[in-house]
Amino acid sequence: MPDAADYIQTLQDAIRKAHGCDSHHIGSMPVWEAFQGKTVWDGNVEIFELTGHASAKLAYAWGHAMRDTGNEVRIVTVLGVPPVVSPRKAVQVFIEADAKKNA
Repeated sequence: MPDAADYIQTLQDAIRKAHGCDSHHIGSMPVWEAFQGKTVWDGNVEIFELTGHASAKLAYAWGHAMRDTGNEVRIVTVLGVPPVVSPRKAVQVFIEADAKKNA
């Protein structure tokens, strides 16, 4: 498992690449989300304050093992713009978008 500082830096790099701005890690929040009685996410969501983004002050990010192999890590970044107003809502919005993409 990567060192915590390396993990945060990886998430910050992903935010910079995806959203074109710098970020400062301000905290973590555990999030558990279920759908139809099955856990679809159970882990920490990292919270970042953004510098230089036109419409968002926050971003939420996390990494998770890919479903196919379980070995590769997928990095997810979600901007904190409505309806995304919390780490849990970021997870919900991502799961919904990912389900539609894979349908």
